[in-house]
Amino acid sequence: MAGTMNKVMLIGRVGGSVELRYTQAGTAVASFSLATDRYIGGEGSQGREETEWHNIVAWDKLADRCNQYLVKGQLVYIEGRLQTRSWEDQSGQKRYKTEVVAGQMTMLGGKPGGSNGSQVLAGVGAGADDEMEAEELPF
Repeated sequence: MAGTMNKVMLIGRVGGSVELRYTQAGTAVASFSLATDRYIGGEGSQGREETEWHNIVAWDKLADRCNQYLVKGQLVYIEGRLQTRSWEDQSGQKRYKTEVVAGQMTMLGGKPGGSNGSQVLAGVGAGADDEMEAEELPF
C-alpha cells in the first residue's frame, strides 16, 4: 500500500545482556532491552524523568554483532521497524509482544569505560527485512 511507513529510530541505553539464540535453520537472533528517557517538566523542582523500555530484536549478522559488542548501559542508536507477535500461553491465554526489529545499530561513544566514537552496523541478509513465522522464533 502506497503512502505507509513503519520506521522506528531510538537512542537509548542497553538494559542488560544481549540474548543470542538460533532458529532451527541456524539463523542468529539477538534480543535485548533498550531504555529511553524523557523529561516531563513541571514548576520548579516538580519535573521528573520517565523511562520507557523497548524490546529489540536483531537477526543474522547484526544479531552476532549486537551480541559481540553491546554491553549493559551502552548508549546506542537503533533503527528498524515495529512488529507485534501473538501466541497462546500454556493456559490458552492470547499474549502479544511488540518489538523493534533492528535493521541498523550504531554504537554511540563506544563501550562504557572504553574509547569514544561511533560504529554503524547494518543488518545484512535474511532476517533484516524478512519476517519469520512465530514457531520459528527461538523465544
